[in-house]
Amino acid sequence: METMSKAHKYGKNDIETGTSNGQLYPNMIEDPKLRWAFIRKVYTILTVQLLCTVAVAAAVVFVRPIPNFLVSSWAGFGVYIAILIVPFILLWPLHHFKNKHPWNFILLALFTVAISCSVGVSCAFSKGRIVLESVILTTVVVISLTLYTFWAAKKERDFSFLGPILFCSLMVLIVFGIIQIWFPLGKVSHMIWGALGAIVFSGFIIFDTYNLIKRFSYDEYVVAAVSLYLDIINLFLAILGYSGSD
Repeated sequence: METMSKAHKYGKNDIETGTSNGQLYPNMIEDPKLRWAFIRKVYTILTVQLLCTVAVAAAVVFVRPIPNFLVSSWAGFGVYIAILIVPFILLWPLHHFKNKHPWNFILLALFTVAISCSVGVSCAFSKGRIVLESVILTTVVVISLTLYTFWAAKKERDFSFLGPILFCSLMVLIVFGIIQIWFPLGKVSHMIWGALGAIVFSGFIIFDTYNLIKRFSYDEYVVAAVSLYLDIINLFLAILGYSGSD
């Protein structure tokens, strides 16, 4: 009876971790239970962020005076620029107070709301069909890449090489976007930027999920959640920009 009880216990742990030896990846030294607890915490925070984004973006889309104000006057345009800048300003204190409760969650909430407002503005000036298609595509891509990365980590695949490649690709996207502000090329440039952005941020989802599994320390749950959140939001905006350029 004791042997059966132990076998049932170990079998339950194996099902939870998804590996035959109770490990997320081969030669895992740390306790899998601690790593899984960390992963659940990060995805819980990420889920709350995404739900907040949906709520705020929906409010911006359906309360039409909000987007109309942002494009109808210089004051509104100034508010829109502030919405775009605030997340970048919040990144430094968010990183500085990442381990100091409750400031880390207060700053995280402000950061999420600011990003959500910019997402809502982007959705407000896009067709509803395109927004829905972008949401569905983003959801499918995120779930697929997440499951693939967990499977690949179990098979001892190493994605650390993606770091420099993704950084260079991100710089190209940023410079390309700045060039389009001064020398717009129309729908073709939007399609190119959207397609490249979707590829780059898909790579970031794999890279940051890999770091979540193997590299982030237990006290970096805010950093891990923000990284994945930005990957998902940027992937959605890239797909939205590509679809909206048709």
